[in-house]
Amino acid sequence: MLAVLGSSALVVGDDERVLKASAAAYSMGLLADDRFQSDELLDLIRKTRRDGEVRAAQLVFGAGPRALSLAARVAPLGSRLVLVLIEDRTREKRVDEIRRDFVANVSHELKTPVGAITLLSEAVGEAADDPEAVVHFAGRMRVESERLTRLVQQIIELSRLQGDDPLDDPDVVPVDAVVESAIDRVGVDAASKSIAVVSAGRRGEHVLGSKSQIAVAIGNLVENAVAYSPSQSKVTVAVARSGDNVDIVVTDQGVGIPAREIDRIFERFYRLDPARARDTGGTGLGLSIVKHVAATNGGDVRVWSEEGSGSSFTLRLRAHAPADSNAPANRLDGPNAVEKRQHLEVR
Repeated sequence: MLAVLGSSALVVGDDERVLKASAAAYSMGLLADDRFQSDELLDLIRKTRRDGEVRAAQLVFGAGPRALSLAARVAPLGSRLVLVLIEDRTREKRVDEIRRDFVANVSHELKTPVGAITLLSEAVGEAADDPEAVVHFAGRMRVESERLTRLVQQIIELSRLQGDDPLDDPDVVPVDAVVESAIDRVGVDAASKSIAVVSAGRRGEHVLGSKSQIAVAIGNLVENAVAYSPSQSKVTVAVARSGDNVDIVVTDQGVGIPAREIDRIFERFYRLDPARARDTGGTGLGLSIVKHVAATNGGDVRVWSEEGSGSSFTLRLRAHAPADSNAPANRLDGPNAVEKRQHLEVR
């Protein structure tokens, strides 16, 4: 009976020893030598044994990031035994926390451009007799409306991707076309800062996935590279083969990322430099979308960065064709990653 129950199940004797337990109960770490390691759970068992009432409680077992959120239900089983059913709700709780944080962040982010547009529209009304002021405020309204549009588009995109569900029927995506499209999208912004955006590496590679999603991910990486690069610098989008995968590597010569911040840059709404993000219209969702696109398309994303030396983001996706065993290795990660990136930039 315990084996077929969906919950982790235990039968406790009158000496508080566990007589029977399902494998899932042991895997949680609740038991040691048939004794409970949770004082809260043991207290529930004693109360149920004392009065025979069925009890339910939410418990936290452990501490720190590995703490488990458990839903326990304790009931008498005859006159001597107690049945304990435990559900691990850790993942559900974490998802709920992420959802609440996401909604709170979205509400906060939307207030800024919406409030700015409201104030600017009032200013336009008050400056009706001053054509120069009207033109100025109208330009500001256009900037804020573009920022709002970009934010809404990225929220919609992220809501589609955040399940990380793999694609059922991936397409064959030409990497060259997606890279060229991403470079073309940033042409105006790059030219205004005199930044050269160039492609390098292998040609003719194809990957498996969604063309629209992969285009969004590479576009976000290239846009970030241009936004966080100084004038008169260079952004390189390089393609390399790594076994049965294809690496698309976006390298810039920008400010770099402090080591303590690297683990956080893929969080929703996280901005390394909020002031610069406001100036560039950044929403803090671009890299989060890249991470989810990689997961949905069966790949991953990694970053190398050093303060003052720039950053390199690698989007690794499944190749359509098997790797050519006779072709020379052309990797852009590992111990010699920096030298290889510099070599591609020279080429």
